[in-house]
Amino acid sequence: MRIYVGNISFRSTDETLYEAFSQYGQVEEAAVITDRQTGRSRGFAFVTMPDEDAQKAIEALDGTDVDGRTWRVSEAREPTARRPGGGRRDGDRD
Repeated sequence: MRIYVGNISFRSTDETLYEAFSQYGQVEEAAVITDRQTGRSRGFAFVTMPDEDAQKAIEALDGTDVDGRTWRVSEAREPTARRPGGGRRDGDRD
């Protein structure tokens, strides 16, 4: 299961996530999401664990203070498709 971890500190690393989540089972992947241009954390991450372990970790870590921030931990949702073109901004209507 893929887990969303929001509101993480900019100091938190992949290792921070691994250490926290491995207390509840096998961590398959732990990754802080970074900005492509600056390399700086975007303030959220994803962790992948087997379903049973993931449920335990979500229940235990949601609302936990880590590195001075209160984590929001939940099952990750599938990304939604974005519409190409970005829409109109000039206020004109067809």
